Amino acid sequence: MGVSSTVNAPAAGDVYHQLRDSIVSGQFHPNERLVEASIAQKLGAGRTAVRAALVRLDQEGLVVLEPNRGARVRLITEAEALEIEEVRATLEGMLTRRAATRASADTLIELEKVLAEMRRRVEEKDALGYTELNARFHQLIWAAADHKTASRLVGGLKSQSIRFQYRTILRPARTESSLREHEAIFTALKTRDPDAAEAAMREHLAAVVDTLRWAMDGHRTTAGWLPV
Repeated sequence: MGVSSTVNAPAAGDVYHQLRDSIVSGQFHPNERLVEASIAQKLGAGRTAVRAALVRLDQEGLVVLEPNRGARVRLITEAEALEIEEVRATLEGMLTRRAATRASADTLIELEKVLAEMRRRVEEKDALGYTELNARFHQLIWAAADHKTASRLVGGLKSQSIRFQYRTILRPARTESSLREHEAIFTALKTRDPDAAEAAMREHLAAVVDTLRWAMDGHRTTAGWLPV
């Protein structure tokens, strides 16, 4: 009996993560149709695994499954993008409050290392590198908070906001301001001050919403993603 060509095909979970990463990173655009056969060929996966991945992504709000029409990348409207950031602020505020009393010494050391690298990226004017480190900084806080439900929800919201359709010019001095906001969050965590930690995170995310509104008011370009 011959060896099946799908023996080394990725597992369903791997297909889900690969497809999710492709959507979040912008390889697939809002409203773009997701053809099962094409995705299966691209990923070297079976169509059953692709179909299962699309169902999970529909549940997360990254994909829309339409009867008799297949799947497409969900378009986030301006109003919804703002709503996402408002809900994210509430959840991340709570997570940061919890992290202030739960973060281990090792986590604080790691956060400090990430923050130092963020400073270096600001000095080098490396906005993309800064954004990637920013994501790592927030993920460390979610993990330290030890609240699986809130972490899962905020992770899903973050994925949707990253792939929001507006590409903006970096708002003047926004990256520098973002760095100062992250430094304030870290200081509150290091001093084990829950009130200050939550307030610092909420202040940071309020600035994100303000920058998003600024972008929506006409300051738009294709230069890069909104830095947060």
